[in-house]
Amino acid sequence: MKNNRKITQFTLISIGVVLIFATYFLYPRFNEKIVKKSIIKDEAAQIGNEKSNVFENVEYKGFYNTDTLFSVRSESAHILIDTPDLIYMNKMKVTIGMDDGRIIIITSNKGTYNKVTYDCFFENNVKASDGETVIFSDNLDLLASKDFATIYNDVLITNENGSLVADKIDYNFETKYYKVSMYNNEKVKVKLIR
Repeated sequence: MKNNRKITQFTLISIGVVLIFATYFLYPRFNEKIVKKSIIKDEAAQIGNEKSNVFENVEYKGFYNTDTLFSVRSESAHILIDTPDLIYMNKMKVTIGMDDGRIIIITSNKGTYNKVTYDCFFENNVKASDGETVIFSDNLDLLASKDFATIYNDVLITNENGSLVADKIDYNFETKYYKVSMYNNEKVKVKLIR
């Protein structure tokens, strides 16, 4: 009986020593390797006259309104030290899962993401698609804080029913209405196919 107790105590003490060793010596080294792999470049940089942190392969995931899944990705990004809530991205891609099952994908060459309000501002070569409708423009502002999107500067919308060319389109997610306009009071050009 005493022999079994000594073996059990020795085993428990050995396991405790191994756990302490692993926690304080092995885990920090293992964790350091993971951080180095996931953030390829994290360095202070000078962008213009402002200091910033530069990252590669950035991804933010979350839920908007507790039920709408979204992700924001970028090949490279930087955060200005003075405005840490804004992420300035290159090769920006946003994926939004809608309640009705549609997946909306928006891409652009450049963009800005506000990680507090979830607002996204896309610039240069913007393309948005839900699988049926495709939108091309120079700019798209996706204002999650207001359930509103503004698409402007050389807007082209195409789908199986036709195409639409305009300077600016405002879309309200709650009412699901579009407001289409031109800057110089020209007529909006719409081509419907039947």
